[in-house]
Amino acid sequence: MSDAIFNLDAAVRTDLGKGASRRLRHADKVPAILYGGEEAPVSLTLEHNKVLQAQEFEAFYSHVLTLNIDGKPVEALLKDVQRHPYKPKILHLDFQRVIAGQEVHTQVPLHFVNENKNEAVKAGGVAEHHVNEIEITCLPKDLPEFIEVDVAAVEMDQTVHLSDIKLPAGVASVELAKGDENHDLAVVTIKPSRAASAADDEEGEEGASEE
Repeated sequence: MSDAIFNLDAAVRTDLGKGASRRLRHADKVPAILYGGEEAPVSLTLEHNKVLQAQEFEAFYSHVLTLNIDGKPVEALLKDVQRHPYKPKILHLDFQRVIAGQEVHTQVPLHFVNENKNEAVKAGGVAEHHVNEIEITCLPKDLPEFIEVDVAAVEMDQTVHLSDIKLPAGVASVELAKGDENHDLAVVTIKPSRAASAADDEEGEEGASEE
């Protein structure tokens, strides 16, 4: 993966408003805003093609990015992306400054591993993913690009919850930190496939009719 997706050139813009944003988009630019920390929010402009390429990578959404703002590097997290409803166009970006030593609060994707080695899946089960990302807090230096969920040993009809996931050092779950078991969200369940369930139902009906 190229480091280019984590480094984007940006320029400060002073021409604001809907009309200005529309003109930028016609010029293949993307309006954006950078906020957070003790500094005031800054309106920015980025190259649309660079952003379009970068947003294809999952890590773009959870990695600490470097915005080269008029030559000055600023570390930031992508917090929001506004897209055109049907065209491959990025309309607006929101970035939050990353301050060394201060915790960040963000979403990180989950990677489900070893499903192909799971005995319940081999027997016809299906892994049902309830969530594909979780909210975490951590220092910028501890921010993971993703968190792995190993489902190799999960049994049929068993559910893996947030509390079952081994988080990297220095990383905490926002939901679990609330201290209520209702926030121990279901993450993945191994369930019988619909075909297997239908076959079992048919066998049950045949057995009942024979009786």
